[in-house]
Amino acid sequence: MLTGEYVILLNNDIEIISKDWIEQLLMYAQRKDVGICGAKLYFSDRSIQHAGVTIGTRGLAGHRFREIEEKDYHRDDYINIVQDLSAVTAACFMVRKDLYMDLLGFDEKLAVAFNDVDFCLKVRTAKYLIVYNPYVEAYHYESKSRGQDQESEDKRKRFAKEYELFVKRWSKIIAKGDPYYNKNYRLDTDLPKINYNKIPY
Repeated sequence: MLTGEYVILLNNDIEIISKDWIEQLLMYAQRKDVGICGAKLYFSDRSIQHAGVTIGTRGLAGHRFREIEEKDYHRDDYINIVQDLSAVTAACFMVRKDLYMDLLGFDEKLAVAFNDVDFCLKVRTAKYLIVYNPYVEAYHYESKSRGQDQESEDKRKRFAKEYELFVKRWSKIIAKGDPYYNKNYRLDTDLPKINYNKIPY
């Protein structure tokens, strides 16, 4: 039974960096127009694991700035600005309990892949914002406990089913394009290949 007013989803492969991470998440999650507040996550070498999610990249939904190294961006760059996005990873995010319950939480049919993006899109469909807060920092030792999706035949089949379900459910939104991603940029090019420091905003 959930007793608090807010729910934090946190993977078992997360190591928190920011001392005030809960306060930073709550700062935005408590706003009436916000549904979810998410974090900036690093690989163990401090390259970016997650700085929000863009619909349509890396085949379907990809982490922005993935594998960008610290030397490639500055403190005041776009990656370090609090902003609204289409989705954030549930490896570390906060959501209001009443909203989580009203939307029935995560879909169990999406056991591993896309369940967080699916939930974020449900939140956005309900007219709430998804906020990325780069001041919530943590290491994410990605898939350390469960392994990768492509490492066995069973996992590949499970991933294929979840991929198909997600695409069928959100086909109109996928076709329309991510409203937080510049339509002039290609979707078939990995985000880290773009020099973000030279993009005018």
